[in-house]
Amino acid sequence: QVQLVESGGGLVQAGGSLRLSCLASRSISSIHVMGWYRQAPGMQRELVAVRTAGGSTNYADSVKGRFTISRDNTENTVYLQMSSLKPEDTAVYYCNAKIYNSNYWGQGTQVTVSS
Repeated sequence: QVQLVESGGGLVQAGGSLRLSCLASRSISSIHVMGWYRQAPGMQRELVAVRTAGGSTNYADSVKGRFTISRDNTENTVYLQMSSLKPEDTAVYYCNAKIYNSNYWGQGTQVTVSS
């Protein structure tokens, strides 16, 4: 298992940028899939971006071209670089690790985009 802690959320103006960080309690080099999900008020949690240990990525259509996920195995950290933010990006963002079909989650970090 692994513990995950997100940071970097905050309040930004539409069109601005934020970089979220997810620090893991152990090495992430052997974790095949790590990613970011988000949950907006009154909505279900949805996938934002995932990245495999081999380097492949997948993004939700709504964030393609604006968000970038990366993994730093040396620092046991996963990042989500968010640019050209829109009000509809407002949500709590959660870090996720999938290990042998079990999901592990961080506590979440709030991102609010004002218009």
